[in-house]
Amino acid sequence: MIFKNLSRQISVILEHDPAARSKLEVVFCYPGFHAIVFYCVSSYSWNHGLRWLGRFISHLGRLLTGIEIHPAATIGKRLFIDHGMGVVVGATAQIGDDVTLYQGVTLGGTSLERGTKRHPTLENGVIVGAGAKVLGPITIGANARIGSNAVVVKDVLPGTTVVGIPAKAIGNGRQSKGHDFMAYGTPENVSDPATKKLEILTTEIKELRARVEYLEANRNKEPD
Repeated sequence: MIFKNLSRQISVILEHDPAARSKLEVVFCYPGFHAIVFYCVSSYSWNHGLRWLGRFISHLGRLLTGIEIHPAATIGKRLFIDHGMGVVVGATAQIGDDVTLYQGVTLGGTSLERGTKRHPTLENGVIVGAGAKVLGPITIGANARIGSNAVVVKDVLPGTTVVGIPAKAIGNGRQSKGHDFMAYGTPENVSDPATKKLEILTTEIKELRARVEYLEANRNKEPD
């Protein structure tokens, strides 16, 4: 079963990364693939009562790949970790099938209470862009897109794209019609909702300033 899963991983990388030229290159040169190998072994050890060994193998994987996946995390089929440096997947995180994580992604916990669900659940087809932080026992719905550097602390509806800090849905929260692959989780020509609001406020301030200057300039003029 492990070898079958690893074969799927190679196919996924070749499909989603145009820089990958061969299976041999993936096996020897892709840290995302290596991280999955370490996860498979560490998770097997963890689930068979060898928890210290599982943690140690996981730690070796982190040292060699820069990707930290806790052996207790649940990961589905065909997870694609692109570049991968700095990716962190917490102990109670759950990842569905066909999920994509880019470099610097954190699936982190916001609670210190043991024995509880502390990390996110990513349903099938989710894409999480570079540097994004998904925090707490929240659920990211199937085929949702998390834009690069977003900070997500609330549930995201299926098929929705969110960006910004804190993350907010774009396109008035409407679900996307298609589920095509979206590199880095962000569609082209999309702006941060917070940035748009700042631009609107800046424009209003300029208009108010011009109005005040006009009133001050005409304050002392006598009427005709």
